[in-house]
Amino acid sequence: MKLFKFLPLLLLAAFLAVGCKQPVDDGLPKQAQPKLRTMKIYLGAETLDAEMALSGEEIQTGMMFRTNIQETDAMLFNLRYPQKAAFWMKNCPESISVAYITSDGIIQEIHHLEQNDTNSVFSARNDIIFALETKEGWFTRHHITPGTVMQTEKGSLADTFLRGQ
Repeated sequence: MKLFKFLPLLLLAAFLAVGCKQPVDDGLPKQAQPKLRTMKIYLGAETLDAEMALSGEEIQTGMMFRTNIQETDAMLFNLRYPQKAAFWMKNCPESISVAYITSDGIIQEIHHLEQNDTNSVFSARNDIIFALETKEGWFTRHHITPGTVMQTEKGSLADTFLRGQ
């Protein structure tokens, strides 16, 4: 008789234990995205063919799951509106560097992003509209510092991405 008294609790505990093992869809990408369209960008004397992350899904996925990032690899993010930018490294097996850039194309900040770190690295400013990810340390090796102006093969970042928005 006493067992029947605890049966509902036992069933609930069993249900919860089984329920906890169900895979949870966190809405995050599950694999690397294919190489995106590229555009030539110019930073001082340096030129890169940067992949362009323009859609919400492309921005969210970024360089997740990519391995063997090369010195020439770069991804430019159009964040669409001025904001306090924040990038993290969930599912990113290699460390990278990121530059936070304002609408005038001026690099304002450069940060190191540690592999697989799920803590966001926020910009100090709230007017960041672009970000450029590169191989870890690329900006230092190529003497690119805050204050450097970035252009594209089509002109300024504002002319390339913001006109007509």
